Amino acid sequence: MIVEHIARICHEANKAYCESLGDVSQVSWEMAPDWQKQSAISGVGFHMAHPESTPEMSHMEWLKQKEREGWVYGLVKDASKKEHPCMVAYNDLPVEQRMKDSLFVAIVRALS
Repeated sequence: MIVEHIARICHEANKAYCESLGDVSQVSWEMAPDWQKQSAISGVGFHMAHPESTPEMSHMEWLKQKEREGWVYGLVKDASKKEHPCMVAYNDLPVEQRMKDSLFVAIVRALS
């Protein structure tokens, strides 16, 4: 499978997982802004290049990417301000957020 196809599946799985938690703020892949799609594509590329990587490593890579793009910690995700509540160390994430990393890793491993 190509990287973008796997990224789309990861994105849609994340959307469904968020909805199961009552978070209906995620949009479909087709409606997602380019920065969000690129983030998923980069994550898939990272895991394909480093198949032994863990969910914690996935989060650390995501953090590095976001920091390079100017994102900072914020109580609420706000793309216009580049603020995100997950801009913290992996162990400081709520378990529900850590599960998103585990789900992402599992999907990439299953499809690549």
